[in-house]
Amino acid sequence: MASMEIASAELPARRKTASLWADALYRLTRNRAAVIGGILVILLTLTALFAAQIAPFSYSEQDRNQTDAVPKWMLTLFPMMKPYAKISDKFPLGADYVGRDLLSRLIYGTQISLSVAFVGPIIALVVGTVYGLISGFFGGRVDNIMMRFVDIMYAFPTMLLIILMMAFFRSTFAESAPGTFAYAMNAIDRRLGGMLFIFIGIGITAWMGTARLARGQVLSLREQEFTLAARAMGAGNMRIIFKHLLPNVLGPLIITVTLDIPAYISAEAFLSFIGLGVNAPTPSWGSMISDGSQAIRTYPHQAILPALALSITMFAFNFLGDGLRDALDPRLRGVQ
Repeated sequence: MASMEIASAELPARRKTASLWADALYRLTRNRAAVIGGILVILLTLTALFAAQIAPFSYSEQDRNQTDAVPKWMLTLFPMMKPYAKISDKFPLGADYVGRDLLSRLIYGTQISLSVAFVGPIIALVVGTVYGLISGFFGGRVDNIMMRFVDIMYAFPTMLLIILMMAFFRSTFAESAPGTFAYAMNAIDRRLGGMLFIFIGIGITAWMGTARLARGQVLSLREQEFTLAARAMGAGNMRIIFKHLLPNVLGPLIITVTLDIPAYISAEAFLSFIGLGVNAPTPSWGSMISDGSQAIRTYPHQAILPALALSITMFAFNFLGDGLRDALDPRLRGVQ
């Protein structure tokens, strides 16, 4: 009995194996850049959710007496404004050309950018994943037809396609009779501040890369032993696709859509910059940069501040995406 206890004590303790997602979370928390990016994303999300409570003024409130006003401390950063600047400490970051608080518009602009940052990847992940899973699993003629449609969509430059669709939506739905589908869509777009057609434009083009990646992953997994075993046990096609294949391809897909988030944010900012984005006076960092660029030599902060907010947001998602890529890469599992 004593010898058995000694032998059991000498046996090495069995290492607890962590699940893939727990291991990925551990790796993610060890990546400092990813943690910083995640903290910034959380802060930006809270800012967007509680913008009405955080912002000192409404984004559309105007004070004509404060047009292009700047606080005194800002002259230290931009001394070239001293000869003509209107000094006022009413607004912490100054006012724009119609007397609206820049800080409040920056805070409300977070809602627009984060809406695109979350809606775009969700559309890409859902539509692209289902499309790619079906195409790769069934193969043959189904795969050929589905992928040729993706090739046709890829033949058009993505940004040009979005611009054409936005111009079409805005011109076609603007003059619609009450009671029609176009009128209802236009009404929804107005209630969303011009975001509906941006979601549609990005959603139509966002899923193609995800679909190709999902298809490629399924082509390499559908003949694996676990898939053949599931089929031998009588599992149907849909069960094999969503129960066995989807969990194995979800990691790379999440990485891809996360890394694409900055592209969605920049697309919305560009559309707003050229006047095809949100409807005025809804604040978007792209439209604020566009307005500020008209007076960049005299009031540079009106363009620099929203550009800085846009850059920080894109950097945060880039850091987080890179961290997720390293955390979810199966080849790195167990190395440390």
